[in-house]
Parts: sequence; structure tokens; C-alpha cells
Amino acid sequence: MNFQNYKQSFTDLGNQVVTAVLQTETYAQLGLVLVIFGLTFFISTYIRKFVPLFADAPANAPLKPLRKLTGKLGVLIFPLLAILALSLAVQLSQSFFGESWLIRAALIVAMMLVYRSIVRDHVKNEFIIFVFRWVGQPLLLLHLLNVLEPIIAVLEAMQLTVGNIEISVYGIVRVVLFGSLLFWLGRVSSSTGQEIIRRQPKLDFRTKEVAAKLLEVAIFVVIFLLLLQVMGINLTALAVFGGALGVGLGFGLQAIASNFISGIIILLDRSVALDDYIELEDGRTGVVRELTLRSTTLETYDGKDIMVPNEKFVTESFTNWTHKNKKQRYRVDFSVAYDSDIRQLVEIIKETVASHEQVISGEDIPFEERPDCEIDSFGDSGVNMFVEFWMIGIDDGKNRVGGDLLLMIFEAMRDNGFQIPFPQREVRVLNESIGK
Repeated sequence: MNFQNYKQSFTDLGNQVVTAVLQTETYAQLGLVLVIFGLTFFISTYIRKFVPLFADAPANAPLKPLRKLTGKLGVLIFPLLAILALSLAVQLSQSFFGESWLIRAALIVAMMLVYRSIVRDHVKNEFIIFVFRWVGQPLLLLHLLNVLEPIIAVLEAMQLTVGNIEISVYGIVRVVLFGSLLFWLGRVSSSTGQEIIRRQPKLDFRTKEVAAKLLEVAIFVVIFLLLLQVMGINLTALAVFGGALGVGLGFGLQAIASNFISGIIILLDRSVALDDYIELEDGRTGVVRELTLRSTTLETYDGKDIMVPNEKFVTESFTNWTHKNKKQRYRVDFSVAYDSDIRQLVEIIKETVASHEQVISGEDIPFEERPDCEIDSFGDSGVNMFVEFWMIGIDDGKNRVGGDLLLMIFEAMRDNGFQIPFPQREVRVLNESIGK
């Protein structure tokens, strides 16, 4: 009996297909679909040709994020126009021919292709791609075929009750799907918005960073509230609970809140910026590589990163070596024998130090910034001297100048007959008769 039913169903379906193929209305719908695709393809090509903003972005070219986005959106002009035209054609075909099944099928195919293209070109996270492709795409197809509502009813009936909370399979699927969509939209909006803000030439660095971080926080709050709505949580009740919870968290999260506020203060008062060389109160030093609202990352010259809470830059003292002026003054110490011609040595050392390519020197340089050699003190074995010089940057890492100058001073003294004294001790015998 079942086999006969299946056989009759296939026979009826075959008869319907043959009838549809032989109908004039079917060919009229097919012709209308072909005209729509041809016309929309011509219009989209014309738009992309005469509106450079929607043209394909050049490969390997440094482009602004907004230009990259419009270049990718330009690819969607043709399918979006086709979907709009097919939607209108469905109504027209229903009015003139009495049916529109072929145009509806073309509309469903066009929508699925647009969805697949968006996921392929704009989503980078592997997990989000998996959710959109294997959960979102089937659900979209079922919705377009008008068979999603019965499936939703079945999924809602499959539920588990825990106390006053009812958890259904449909609720879990909805949270996973829309949560992934919100997460992707938030991430894309945050990264694109921050990059656009940081590319604004009229804003200084601090303003850019503050605006970028505030945008990131605002997007996170909006996404969080939308996700709560998707989960079916009443925000009014949550506000009452959040007030009591906020008091408790305020005491437990004082450090996080303090670092957050301190991060905004640092960005606004311009005390710390990227590439500044910072010396902390405990003696640790490093170059500022990253500023966040929680901490500041200092990179040392031996390749280590120091994560410094922002609160330290507000409550403790620190030294910013290169914030306002990249030029720094340093000194190199050395000694020479007492019987040396000190005046001649001073001129030799000045010329030697000035010959280094990273040392600031020359007749056009102010006198106080030129290399200067002086006597520091009189030691036990020789005259202690030093040479001061100015340079751009920090005397460490790739700008290690002090070691080069010591070698150059040693070679200059050796070549000109000056001796570096060794420790000397003079022994006097006061009563020579004692030893006899």
C-alpha cells in the first residue's frame, strides 16, 4: 500500500512537471528571469565602471579600510539588484500569468548565492564561518521555502525545564546563530571603525586612541545588550539586579576600574605615547609599544615585554626620556696618565667623538650640544676624564653608541701616545737600617 502511494506521488509530480514545461507562462517567466539578469548585469557593470569607489580594489595596494569595504560591496551590486528586480517580478508574474514559481525559484537561488558570497568574502573567523555555513544557510533556505515555521514549532516543543527556566532546542540554536552574527558584526564594526579613526590626519594620537577605545567599549555594550534580548532576558529586571551587583563588583573590581580611568587620563594628558622610552620608579626601562585601557606594554632592548598597569603612571613617578625631545645627552668616562698633555688630549677626544655618525656635531650645532671633554677628578693612578655628547634616541639596542665611543677613544689615545694608567702603589722604606 505504501509503495502504491509513493508511486502515485511520483506520477503526479511528473505530470505536474510536464504540464509546467508545456505551459506558455513557464517560458514567459523564464524569459523574464533572463531579461532581469541581463539588465541588472549591465546596470551593475555600468555603476562599477563610472563609480570608482565600487570598483575592484587593486591587489597589494595600501588602501583605506572604507575603500576596501566598498570594493568588496561592489561585487554585490549585481546580485542585490537582481534580487530587487526578481522580487518585483514575482508580483508582476502573479498578476499577469497567475503563477510565479519559476521566478520565486530564481529569487531563492539568488539570495542563497548572495549569502554564501558575504560569508566567503567578509567573514574571517573559522568558527563564525562554520556557524553561518552549516546552521545559518540551511535555516535561510528553509525560511525562503516557507517550511521553517513548522520546524521551529517542533524545536520549541523540545525543551528542558530547570526550576523557572525553560531551555528549548530552538532557543539554543537562536542564541548560537544570532550570537555569532552579533559577534561578527561587533568585531568588524570595531576593527573598521578604529582603523578609520586612526587614519584621520586632523586628530592627534591621543584623541585617536581615546575615540577608538570608546568606540570599542560602546560596540561591546550594544552587542551585549542585543545578545541579552536574543536570549530573552528582561532588561528591566536585569537593571534592578545590576544595581545591587554593581555595588559588590565596585569593591572587587576597583583595580580594573582604576586602570581603565587611568588609561583614559594617560591618553588625554599626553604624558605617555607610542615609542616613548620610559624608566619606571623601580628601574625597569622599555619602549612603549602598546597602549590599552588596562595596561601599557613596554618592550625592553633584550626582547621582553613589561605589562605595566595604567594606574602606576598616575600614582607613581616615572621618567619619560623621549616624550618631548628625542635628543639625549650622555657621557663616557676614561682615565689618562698624569704626565699626559691634557689640553691636546681634550681636542683629540672631541674630534674623535664628533666623527661618530650618530653623535650630533658640526659648526651649525649650538656650542652646548657639541661634544665636550672635561676633567672629572684626580684619581689615585691618573686623571679621571669624561666626554659628553648629544645623540638622537636612546644609547641602547640598535643605537648603542657608548661602546663604539669607548673603542674609538682607546684607539685615538693609543695612536697619539697617550697611556691609560694602571693602578700604582708607591712603597717607601723609612728606616733602611731595620732590614740590615
